[in-house]
Amino acid sequence: MKAYNQDLRQKIINAFRKREGSYRKLAQRFHVSLSFVQTLIGRYLDTGSIEPLPHKSNNLAKIKEEDYPILRKLVSENNHATLDELCRLMELKTNVKISRSGMCKTLIKLQLTRKKNITRSRAR
Repeated sequence: MKAYNQDLRQKIINAFRKREGSYRKLAQRFHVSLSFVQTLIGRYLDTGSIEPLPHKSNNLAKIKEEDYPILRKLVSENNHATLDELCRLMELKTNVKISRSGMCKTLIKLQLTRKKNITRSRAR
């Protein structure tokens, strides 16, 4: 979700400082949620800042940039490999265990495509 702009935040704080209504009335007036008004005013009173907090992500990529050349080489040498096979090969080369979804996201990020071996799929 996109953060509210600074202008709207400042208008809410100005209205709060002029005592133009309760938190609920301010939320209705500016068409925002009550919890946003409570959080904004609380942060303003605690820190004096109305800046949005930075986005926090705990999901760090397991494959680091220094491992990208290794992955590129693995994909070029094994372009028929499945995601599971690429995960195992990557683990053997770098000792980093990665999930199939993590491998897929990394391949998309690096714009690496894999070609399936038609004869292999017919054998199943």
